[in-house]
Amino acid sequence: MLRRQAGAHASERVPGAPQEGRVPAGTGPDEIDNVRRDVEETLQPIPAGQRTTKVGGQFWIWAGANIAPINWVLGALGINMGLGLWDTFTVLVIGNAIGMVVFGFFVLLGQRTGVTGMLLGRGVFGRRGNYLPAVIQGTVVIGWCAVNTWIVLDLVLALFGKIGWVDPDLANYGWKFAVAAAVMCVQVTIALFGYKAIAGFEKWTVPPTIAILIAMSIAAWFFMDIDWSYAGPASGALTGWDRIVAMSSVMTAIGVGWGLTWLPYASDYSRFVSSAVPRKKLYIASAGGQILPVLWLGLLGATLATTNGSVDPGELIVANFGSMAIPVLLLVLHGPIATNILNIYTFTVTVQSLDIRLGRRALNIGMGVATMGAVTLFVFSTDIAHSLDAWLSACVGWTSTWGAIVAVRYYLLDRKSTDFSHHFDAVGTSRLRDVDWRALVAFATGLTSAWLFMHGMIPALQGPLSDALHGLDLSWLAAGLGSGTVYYLLVRNDPTLRGAPVHAGTPTRRHSPSRSTTKR
Repeated sequence: MLRRQAGAHASERVPGAPQEGRVPAGTGPDEIDNVRRDVEETLQPIPAGQRTTKVGGQFWIWAGANIAPINWVLGALGINMGLGLWDTFTVLVIGNAIGMVVFGFFVLLGQRTGVTGMLLGRGVFGRRGNYLPAVIQGTVVIGWCAVNTWIVLDLVLALFGKIGWVDPDLANYGWKFAVAAAVMCVQVTIALFGYKAIAGFEKWTVPPTIAILIAMSIAAWFFMDIDWSYAGPASGALTGWDRIVAMSSVMTAIGVGWGLTWLPYASDYSRFVSSAVPRKKLYIASAGGQILPVLWLGLLGATLATTNGSVDPGELIVANFGSMAIPVLLLVLHGPIATNILNIYTFTVTVQSLDIRLGRRALNIGMGVATMGAVTLFVFSTDIAHSLDAWLSACVGWTSTWGAIVAVRYYLLDRKSTDFSHHFDAVGTSRLRDVDWRALVAFATGLTSAWLFMHGMIPALQGPLSDALHGLDLSWLAAGLGSGTVYYLLVRNDPTLRGAPVHAGTPTRRHSPSRSTTKR
């Protein structure tokens, strides 16, 4: 394996890295910055000399992405759906523990391969077959960015109403769109500068935000009228099968599902981590950065909801904290911005995997415009709980399906490969299938299975098998097992996974860079 010195450290060179990604000796600081910008502007391997040997950035990135108002809402969602406080928190703990365990392995996959999440799909769905999941992911990312911006609007307008800037009894659409546009400009600007700017933003802004949340938690849990024994609405707590059904729905939306929705993002950021970093260390930093704020804010949101049963973030915070909410809300605006800079960055590399010849910066701006259109749809939504539940249920079905297929490929069938340069090959390469129908069949199986066992709040997301089980929601489990099992059975005997000879023009098992990559 080739090695070269980068500063005071020696690190491995990424197989297949283009020459323009390397920094020649004697290169000046300005020229080095240009090289680094070029590496991120288009899809190409990250040279070993530009990978970090620290995992702190991964912790702050994922912690910052989850210290956001939406996680207050997710905690309150269980209360709104009729569960008690400790039922809700139990689902949060068990579900997120499962989801984050899986998420950590996808972080490791990015470090191992050095490619983005959607580029991983080229080795699974085929060079052009991967367009389908990439289009879905691009659409989902726009939706997430819109949801997070939409949640902010309620917070900001509640704050403005508290200090007398707006009349809280009016719709205030003009104010909402003005705030959304301002927040969007900030998000797009930070994401414009790439991974280093994103990691730096999270590193320096997450700690003071945590300090504010500590103060909020102390104020809420020790000085407010929280009902710690809350067991459900006064009209009657859920019992028996109804209670299990409600818990299964919350498990899908904010338990296991929350961790799984991050799977397609993981590799986009861990590809910047050096292969010299111990896998265990990276795993703990990334998964820990995810689960700690999710559980903390989920519990905070659920406990606040016991005071009024609301999932509206403005009511949750302003109604409970009163005048204290003014400085708190100004700082907590950091949360959705920290989340959306990841959404915007992931959108750019996802769209580039569709062979759209636009640079990352141009796509950044396009993402902002598209998201404002999606925000408009959410602004006119009249039921926040139903809208959020429908969105989360749909996202969980997609990510469970995609994640299971990718995990089977790279952790069961192809777990020993070390050269992933073929993922950057142009259309027509002999090292990748053009369209792998086996993966697409498994993909369709997973999505169908998810719908059959789904029981969302709206009729369109209530599958017949879930109805037969009286509302039990096992969509995430059905999607993962269905797609993963079908893909494994269809692909396990593929000779290209064992290095056996195949006909010319078909893909083969990857070898080290010093050996031929195809057999004839």
